[in-house]
Amino acid sequence: MSAKTVLVSGNFNVLHPGHLRLLRFARECGDRLVVAVYSDRMAGDGAHVPQGMRLESVQSISQVDEAFILDEPVTALIARLKPEIVVKGKEHEDADNPEAAELAQYGGRLLFSSGESMFSSLDLLHREMQQVDLRTIGLPKAYMERHGIAKARLAELVRKFVGAKVCVVGDLIVDEYITCEPLGMSREDPTIVVTPIDTLRFVGGAGIVAAHAAGMGASVQFVSVTGQDATRDYAAKELAAHGVQARMLVDDSRPTTLKQRYRCQGKSMLRVSHLHQAAISTRLQEQLLAEVEAALADASVLVFSDFNYGCLPQPVVDQITAMAKARGVVLAADSQSSSQVGDIARFRGMDMVTPTEHEARLATRNRDDGLVVLAEALRQQADAKNVLLTLGAEGLLIHNGEGAASGWMTDRIAALNSAPRDVAGAGDSLLITGVLALACGADIWEASCLGSLAAAIQVGRVGNLPIRTGELLQELGA
Repeated sequence: MSAKTVLVSGNFNVLHPGHLRLLRFARECGDRLVVAVYSDRMAGDGAHVPQGMRLESVQSISQVDEAFILDEPVTALIARLKPEIVVKGKEHEDADNPEAAELAQYGGRLLFSSGESMFSSLDLLHREMQQVDLRTIGLPKAYMERHGIAKARLAELVRKFVGAKVCVVGDLIVDEYITCEPLGMSREDPTIVVTPIDTLRFVGGAGIVAAHAAGMGASVQFVSVTGQDATRDYAAKELAAHGVQARMLVDDSRPTTLKQRYRCQGKSMLRVSHLHQAAISTRLQEQLLAEVEAALADASVLVFSDFNYGCLPQPVVDQITAMAKARGVVLAADSQSSSQVGDIARFRGMDMVTPTEHEARLATRNRDDGLVVLAEALRQQADAKNVLLTLGAEGLLIHNGEGAASGWMTDRIAALNSAPRDVAGAGDSLLITGVLALACGADIWEASCLGSLAAAIQVGRVGNLPIRTGELLQELGA
């Protein structure tokens, strides 16, 4: 995809904060900022500083990608350069703007800015939420050599994801990102004051696990419990758009879980959660079991995605596990404990569990032992075949309960993204990619490698968006 070019032109005698804000606004409207500095001849009486000095000042600004002296009408430059956007000061909005006619010839846009710091274009915000810079991601070459893993083999496994039959059961969450502009500090009390600019929503929780699976080509059924509200309606629409068949039961006593994140200048300032954590009623438990049983009719994979908001009481977990094992289904589980308290060990008999170190220590009540001892203690307590212990910036510890035969029981993959932007959702992408790989014939080392790669892609953007097969294959060079 070609870069979006933004053009600004002017005299730029003495750079002041208004200029800097205008140029920052212009840079945020596109991918490449070009500044044309009027020559002494073109500027006439408006040139108070020689053109060479004016150009040098503009070139020193970090937001500017290219600057040059313009010695012809700006319309001629536009006709030749064809920028997608031309930015001018707000004071020109009601004046005659010859640039507009030239831009109209090929569909360019003319934008005006007052020089204030607030965005009037949301292109940059949406790119921040969605784009991934794959240059910051690298494969674990030494790990792959240790286990004889070739990129071609990983690509072969990814292609096998297409057509896999997956059932995901767990708590649906909708994540809302509210991007704000700082206004300053309140004069009445020490409170930061912001104004909202834009709001973006994403399906999260167990819903994004299902969407990841669908994005990677699997046929997915998702079973959950929600409220009867607009948040549910949004999630149902988004899940359908992602290709997920959602079986969402309604509990009138709870809202659909909504987590709001207020972000300012790329940082999260505040989180607000709308949720109800009590276990679902016996009646709803029976309905949920019936829905899962129907979904398991042709499923080869079942994933528990537990956020401890009441969707998965222990009797439900035990009965679903028994149903899945009777059908020879590959099982995986994740039980998150961040602001809530969970217990990954209650999901017994899984082929794979993916706790954080904190969650593993909570489940085993073990605060002292090293990571390998901790992983083995959890594996035994949960009767799990494999434990993938996620360590945040330190990467992933893989503990294979059946490793004695191959000589490897424990290994580690370092974090594969050197510049993560939003770590939320890393565990979800690891979970579903890893278990899909297992179901398609991978061993735990191959599955962990693909899961880590998916997590690296996910943390490279802000907000939960489904991982796509093409993203994995692109990083694998296939």
